[in-house]
Amino acid sequence: MKTSVLIVEDNRTNLMMMERLVLQVPDCVALTFMDPVELHVGLAGVSYDIALVDYQMPGMNGIDLLKALRAAPSYRDQPLVMITADQEKAIRIEALQAGAVEFLHKPIDSVEFKARLANIVRLSIVQRQLADRAAWLRSEIEKATAELREREEEIVHRLALAAGYKDRETSEHTVRMARYCRLTAEGLGLDEELCRDIELAAPMHDIGKVGIRDAVLLKPGALDAEERAHMNEHTAIGAAILSDSKCRLMKLAAEIAEAHHERWNGTGYPHGLAGDAIPLSGRIAAVADVFDALTTERPYKSAWTIDQAFDYLDEKAGVEFDAACVAALKSARDRIAAPPRDKANLKPAA
Repeated sequence: MKTSVLIVEDNRTNLMMMERLVLQVPDCVALTFMDPVELHVGLAGVSYDIALVDYQMPGMNGIDLLKALRAAPSYRDQPLVMITADQEKAIRIEALQAGAVEFLHKPIDSVEFKARLANIVRLSIVQRQLADRAAWLRSEIEKATAELREREEEIVHRLALAAGYKDRETSEHTVRMARYCRLTAEGLGLDEELCRDIELAAPMHDIGKVGIRDAVLLKPGALDAEERAHMNEHTAIGAAILSDSKCRLMKLAAEIAEAHHERWNGTGYPHGLAGDAIPLSGRIAAVADVFDALTTERPYKSAWTIDQAFDYLDEKAGVEFDAACVAALKSARDRIAAPPRDKANLKPAA
């Protein structure tokens, strides 16, 4: 492992002598500068492992250069050495505060120079080995995290497919509804990671329907009171299926499954939560779910237009739905593809 030693010295004779001594230390190469200002200006293009900096130089003294080197993000941990003939304690303290880890004294003693430099080289090698190890560990952790995330997303996707296996409409609805959830989350200004998580988790909002009797789930007409009560159980069933997972996505999906039929005024189910007591993900899903139900054709109704759907949501904003979520989805109107426009049937959708 070669060690690059940066030498900054305005005296040519001293510079040449130190360069020669550096090359006598095993596996060291020298990089020399006589002008500290030139180095400072071009610092982004300079690569080094150790820096030897003279104190008294024109244009920029060694203390200021040490501060500049230490401030460079890519090299803030490299060993810095101050070279000076000045024995003043204040200067030495200032150099230490600027980031110096060692001192070399003028006039240069070749034996002392090489011995001190060899010690610093060993320190530098250990630092680089530790940095390489840390970088490798970060890379492995990132790789493992990405693989785990991929598996989690695959599980979520397959569970969503299972939820729609008996009912094609449910399957298609989950895809559209998930997109509306993302648009709403983005309109609320949520961070990109959370927007993506909500989009991925939302398709499982109706997974509890796997526990609903086919005679009720696939009934083409309106449901009676007993059937409606049974259908409403899908929120609790979905939460039971998805709850107690250590997977963050699954926890979010459980939250959405349980809360997407809660209503702002407390008239929803299964718990009759109201206002901010309803998880934000559930409030987002409630708006997206109803918007898709309104704008798609069902056996018992024709599709509403987008404008009609938004008029309905506006009417219910602050009553059944979080007004901020309604406004957020409306802000993405231009990104919502228009569904087929049959004659509007203005009966509210389930």
